[in-house]
Amino acid sequence: MDHRNKRRRDEEAGVLPLVTENGDFHGVSGSGVIDLSLLEAVESSHNGGVEVLDIRTMKKLVLSFERRLRDNLEARMKYPEQPDKFADSEVELHEEIERLKILAGGPELYPELVALNTVPSIVDLLGHDNIDIAIDVVGLLMDLTDEDVLEDNDEPARILVDALIENSALELLVQNISRLSEVDPDETAAIYNTLATIENMIEVKPAVAELVCERTKLLRWLLGRIKIREFDGNKQYASEILAILLQNSTANQKRLGQMNGVDGVLQAVALYKSRDPKSSDEEEMLENLFDCLCCLLMPVENKERFIKSEGVELMIIIMKQKKSAYGSAIRALDFAMTNYPPACERFVDVLGLKTAFAAFMGKIPLSKKNKKESYQEELEERIISLIASLFVGITRGSRRERLLSKFVENECEKIDRLMELYLRYSDRVKTETERLNNLDLDDLEMDVEEQYNRKLEAGLYTLQLIAVILGHLWSSEHQQMRGRIELLLRQQRLTKEDVRLVLKEYHENIGDMDGPENKERAQGRIQRFIAALSDQ
Repeated sequence: MDHRNKRRRDEEAGVLPLVTENGDFHGVSGSGVIDLSLLEAVESSHNGGVEVLDIRTMKKLVLSFERRLRDNLEARMKYPEQPDKFADSEVELHEEIERLKILAGGPELYPELVALNTVPSIVDLLGHDNIDIAIDVVGLLMDLTDEDVLEDNDEPARILVDALIENSALELLVQNISRLSEVDPDETAAIYNTLATIENMIEVKPAVAELVCERTKLLRWLLGRIKIREFDGNKQYASEILAILLQNSTANQKRLGQMNGVDGVLQAVALYKSRDPKSSDEEEMLENLFDCLCCLLMPVENKERFIKSEGVELMIIIMKQKKSAYGSAIRALDFAMTNYPPACERFVDVLGLKTAFAAFMGKIPLSKKNKKESYQEELEERIISLIASLFVGITRGSRRERLLSKFVENECEKIDRLMELYLRYSDRVKTETERLNNLDLDDLEMDVEEQYNRKLEAGLYTLQLIAVILGHLWSSEHQQMRGRIELLLRQQRLTKEDVRLVLKEYHENIGDMDGPENKERAQGRIQRFIAALSDQ
């Protein structure tokens, strides 16, 4: 993501840059003598080069910064009630922080920077009484941790990020963000740069994603930010950072859930239940929000919160309105209903079957986005997964009858559709299997697990879910449905044994990610289908 251009305060009235456009030098060292090495470093940075940036130059930059910092602190302590007495030292300190940005041109020097014990001085300035100084430091930290700067410098990057963490940079960044106002353009940019710095730190050290949520109120701030109705760049970025924090962290998912986060994300999504985003950036933000929602729906306690906040109803409304969030709503419902019967029951109770099966039959709203084959395939796979979840979650009673009856109506058209999908995915898996079998495995290191994963990517998982749905239909012992399945299999020169083989492979590869009890339950269910499909 492109970071917005940082302000140039050198152009503000009363603040002289270190080097003027014609090359005249305005800066002096503490002794009043021009520091030529510092001048060379700064001139080099203005020319876009870093050839003179070495340890010696860095030490001079750091020394000059520490001197200006000390002068500013002394002036503030001496004249706390007379701002005009420390104003000059503040301007000089600002200039020194700007000069430190040159260090981003030499990330290999970061270990030396840390060894000089400069990081505490930099980080402490995030709490400076002058908010403009804190904003300068945010800009500096963003530059030093920028992804492009740190590329191919993994170890120096890690050393810098570790030092930042040890010196409470995360806490101070988040504390500072709470005093920034988005009425001011500079402070708006600083909020963006704060989020960018945190994202950069996560990129270097993924554990930061949980650390920042443990130690600060960032999650709460992000949640509040995405709930603001008006769209802007910071709302988009807040949604992106929130998705990153939730992506691979059960702890963060649970933490946000306890903050009423499920309801908060649903409120943000609800703004689009009957309208589409107005730009590609707003569209990206909406996708980020749905990513957040799907991550939140991993822990079971958040699925319960989703139901209480009427999330099922909201997703069905979005589908019925046929707006751009249509596919995302199906994805969220799929997450909510996986291994969670109460969500499946609510879905049936609020008349979601009609909407779901319209999508299953391919009646999806047309737009530029969903004309793409990849989008339609993903939607198809999601709706198959959703229907498979319904069969697992609704095992008896009138709800089960309503679900099964969908496959009988209109002369079993949904069984026809199911078999059409079965054949298509079966052909794709066969093609991939043949391709793998024809590879020279001596030249390609690929074990059995890798081959299985390749087949899953080619559509095997969706084929397995279709076979599971067929297993549910066959086990219902409904003669009309059984007759239709057998007829369609015969027409394609297939037998129930073909479906059984798919189910057997699925049975053998069911993992225990959802716990040993769920694995045992799933395997038992598949075994019953295999037995039911045996020729009698």
